[in-house]
Amino acid sequence: MNEEPTQNMPDERSFEERVFARFDALDARLQKLEAESERRAVETKPIWERALQEIMETRAEVVKVEDRLGRIENEIKDMRRMFRSTFADVARVQEDLEERIDKIEGRERTQ
Repeated sequence: MNEEPTQNMPDERSFEERVFARFDALDARLQKLEAESERRAVETKPIWERALQEIMETRAEVVKVEDRLGRIENEIKDMRRMFRSTFADVARVQEDLEERIDKIEGRERTQ
């Protein structure tokens, strides 16, 4: 019995050539897939860059809107305070005028 089993193979060179040919075919397929992947990455990169830019611009606009809303809310609070104060002043003036009219007309005020 021979200790080298490869010597017993009928066409050792053909087998090696087939294995290397198979590796070459796999390598060619891999290179083709890598090239396709790189091509698609180049094609989609500008799309993603534009999308990211639009997202960033939208975020900046949202921040501006939030700031504006905050200022508007503060203005509304100030206007409410002013309205309440003005309404109280008008009510006091009205009360004073009614008292003066009652005095002029000689009427007694009932409260």
